[in-house]
Amino acid sequence: MNEAIGNTPLVRLDVPASEGTRVYAKLELSNAFGMKDRVARNIVAEARRLGVLRPGAPIVESSSGTMALGVALVGRSLGHPVHIVTDPRTDPTTLAKLRALGCEVHVVPAMTDGGWQGARLARLAELMSELPGSFWPQQYSNPDNPGAYRVLAAELLHDLGPVDTLVGAVGSGGSLCGTGRALRRTLPDLRVVGVDSVGSTLFDQPDRPGRLQSGLGNSLHPNNLDRTVIDEIHWLNDREAFTATRELAREQQVFAGNTSGSVYHVLRHLARTAAPGSRIVGIFPDRGDRYTETVYSDDHWAAHRLDELPSSDVPTRVDYGTTVASWSVAALGERPARRRHLLFVEANTSGTGVQALRTAAALGLTAVLLTSAPERYTGAADTGCEVVVCDTNDVPALRQTIQERFRREDIAGITTTSDFYVPTVAGLADWLGLPGNDEDAANRCRNKASLRHALAAAGVPQPRFAVVKDAARTEEAVASVGLPCVVKPADDSGSNDVLLCTTVAEATAHAARILAVETNVRGLPTARTVLIEEYLDAPEYSVEMFSDGDEHTCVGVTAKHLTGTPYFVETRHVFPAPLPDADRAALTDAVTRALKATGMRFGPTHTEVKLTEHGPALIEINPRLAGGMIPELIRLATGSDLLEQQIRAAAGLPVDLAATRTGHAGIQFLLAARSGTLASVDGTDAVLAADGIERVTVTATAGQAVRPPRNAYDRLGHVIARGDDAAHVVTALDTALRGITVQLRTDTSAK
Repeated sequence: MNEAIGNTPLVRLDVPASEGTRVYAKLELSNAFGMKDRVARNIVAEARRLGVLRPGAPIVESSSGTMALGVALVGRSLGHPVHIVTDPRTDPTTLAKLRALGCEVHVVPAMTDGGWQGARLARLAELMSELPGSFWPQQYSNPDNPGAYRVLAAELLHDLGPVDTLVGAVGSGGSLCGTGRALRRTLPDLRVVGVDSVGSTLFDQPDRPGRLQSGLGNSLHPNNLDRTVIDEIHWLNDREAFTATRELAREQQVFAGNTSGSVYHVLRHLARTAAPGSRIVGIFPDRGDRYTETVYSDDHWAAHRLDELPSSDVPTRVDYGTTVASWSVAALGERPARRRHLLFVEANTSGTGVQALRTAAALGLTAVLLTSAPERYTGAADTGCEVVVCDTNDVPALRQTIQERFRREDIAGITTTSDFYVPTVAGLADWLGLPGNDEDAANRCRNKASLRHALAAAGVPQPRFAVVKDAARTEEAVASVGLPCVVKPADDSGSNDVLLCTTVAEATAHAARILAVETNVRGLPTARTVLIEEYLDAPEYSVEMFSDGDEHTCVGVTAKHLTGTPYFVETRHVFPAPLPDADRAALTDAVTRALKATGMRFGPTHTEVKLTEHGPALIEINPRLAGGMIPELIRLATGSDLLEQQIRAAAGLPVDLAATRTGHAGIQFLLAARSGTLASVDGTDAVLAADGIERVTVTATAGQAVRPPRNAYDRLGHVIARGDDAAHVVTALDTALRGITVQLRTDTSAK
């Protein structure tokens, strides 16, 4: 039955409309039990994929309607015991269906201080403790609820093409927000119209617990409700909603529940007032069989004196926040703005990470640093950011933290400045429906072995390579690549464990060392994969790109200087690189092709390229902003703050990559010439006062063990210079390097 969920009919409604306007209904009520079948399928599938729900483990849900039936359908079909907690208000038809499907139904006998909802949640908590390993879908806060409707959005685009207006009822916030958010990726000008019930608190109306409509409205604010997606909201009272539901059956022969009837009521109004030629679609969630004793019962109408309620033929337009009693409409643009959060999953420790927190605050965002080790980030507390301590290496734990702490409408975006967490952020952005890259694309770039295969398939020039997962296969790999060769881990960062090998024995030993490393510097599991690459003895550059869909913009090219072999630590950068236009164009073209081959379509990337006599050869794509203070060099040289643009892109704000000045900048890293214990770094004050020097920073501390650099973590600090041309910058850096002395103690050695 899971395979039968979705692909529901899309029908054109015969309603009075402006010239050329067409109105459609997406009949979600045609799913086996209703629209929530989609939600149940997506939530359960994701929980199983992440290991949160183990095979055969119980599923426990609190619901009195279609969510209970959806969980029953999906859970039972996959072999899970299903426990549904409900209350005496649940209609007999639903109870019969649940029991027939093999569910254990728990009906709470009485309300608590928290009403029926409180009583149900209390019983649910008891069941969770009684049933080890049980899973609770939490439809009101789980982003996999709105995430389920991406498929519905795709169906609409496939069946209908461009849409001008989407209309849907609002209850948990899942269907309308999820569908609207997904459609806007293709249709940015889409108008999203919500329908709520009078007496619901979802849009800041006073709560009226006695309202009769079900399936929409709420007395709580679900975390999944994202009012920033919705342009305007209509409220209907019980009489207006029930009348429209009966009219839907009579006029369109659609026997539905009151949520569908409410949407139909608003659709008719929008059809009459729409611009000629508009396409309007409404989501019809539920069938009418659960409402035969309420909406369709004259006795029920009489018992609740529905005919005494006011009824309007047209909506009254009100200011947001005005209390309403009958059909009314308000623009959500009038709603007071809430402070929005930009979530950072860890950060780098080179200075950019903490600066990103400050930049977010300067843009009016509340920066939230999700980290397992806040002490790692010196100065983070001074930025005013919120620090949330959690296990950032555990995706289910990260999801749970975000789900519990934040309303979806309060999250502007999610990002990171740490190379290691780029795939994690891509997955979380997709889960939340936020701007970001595809998780597979991010992983493809992070794992250089996967990158090599993707580039090879696309015909992008790169070194010869072989992938090794068993050290015993190293000799065979070296034979295919040739000597000397570069041996490196497929998924590390900062030139760590990158070594030029001149013999098979040396390559085999180094491959074995890499394969023995099970976790990286951040405690994440390594890929346990070695890349054997052809050594290209050619100048190296990095191409700084910024992507927006299919548009890839080159911000500039950086000249990179490395230590002598056998290590490959970057010692100096100069931006922009002094290059002929033809070489710059060739580098940009090669990187653009590479980004398309990997599927990177969003935000900054930092791609390292060797410029050989045969043209560019791709070394690696870093699916994030450049490190090594390159963004600061770009800012000094051009006035363009790429860190700010990354944050703007992540938060859905306009991005501006235009340069405001023309200049050059460079950075020289401070290094130890021999192993030992650092005593001091002398001469910095004099160098800082020299012409062209912008900054001198010492990151190492006295007493620290140091060595000649084998990776980026061995650098002791840096000097940044700025000038009118590259020659002036290089001269300033050379002079600074001669003026600074790294003093070592003689009593201790660091190996």
